Amino acid sequence: MKKYGVIGHPIGHTLSPFIHARLMQLSGVEGEYAVYDITPEDLAGEFSSALSQLDGFNATIPHKQAVMRLADELDETAELYGSVNTIKFTKNEDGTVHSKGYTTDGIGFTMALENAGIDMGKTVTIAGCGGVGRVFANTCVSRGCKVNLLECRSAIDGAIMFAETLNSRFGEGTAAVFVTEDFHGESDLFINATPVGMFPNTDACVVGDDVISASGAVFDAVYNPSETLLVKKARLRDIKAITGMTMLVYQAAAAQTIWNGSQFNAEDIEKLAEDCFLNLKK
Repeated sequence: MKKYGVIGHPIGHTLSPFIHARLMQLSGVEGEYAVYDITPEDLAGEFSSALSQLDGFNATIPHKQAVMRLADELDETAELYGSVNTIKFTKNEDGTVHSKGYTTDGIGFTMALENAGIDMGKTVTIAGCGGVGRVFANTCVSRGCKVNLLECRSAIDGAIMFAETLNSRFGEGTAAVFVTEDFHGESDLFINATPVGMFPNTDACVVGDDVISASGAVFDAVYNPSETLLVKKARLRDIKAITGMTMLVYQAAAAQTIWNGSQFNAEDIEKLAEDCFLNLKK
């Protein structure tokens, strides 16, 4: 019996156990998947004790960058993106445990866009420069896009440092930084990589109507509710818009591939995403 889980804080209702149970069933893997609410202060201790007894785990807010420093080894993509959402533990012959960190958010993101028929275009605006925001930014610029990085005023210094890294790596002018409330530009694709609009704060929207109207398409990483206010506003303007549910399922499938070598077809992923929306309403 394989043992997996997801860590976060706070972490209340999460779809990860539902998703991974279905994925393991589809691939014939006998396993269980638990939820661990771990504070940032307790992460290091739990990593070397309880978590290391698992075969692997997923990490969500606020642990995606912190677990990088705890893993013995990082996958090339995780190291490049500066974010880890999947850890695989391997037991060595001498009884010690080796941990390797990966990020599957980029795979989930690109597959979700492809599934919805959304093109990144040439200019992408990303609200939020946390772990998943950095994955989105790196994924977009690696495909030739220019990115506008939006961040709240209190966290703008971190966004500036991240932009400098992107400009150094991909060329000057690749990334520009704005305080979120001061941005009023156009984008081929607008991405919300913040928790703004997530249940129960469903009446919140990360940007104003002018930014939404000036976007060719919208991707909201938030998946609960099934239609965020951002997505609703975009669709009312006939702008193609999706939430992060399909991305969530695709990145979970990629984690199962890392852990067990499992492979899944698009039809099963789409059906699972639909069932996840129904599960949210229960």
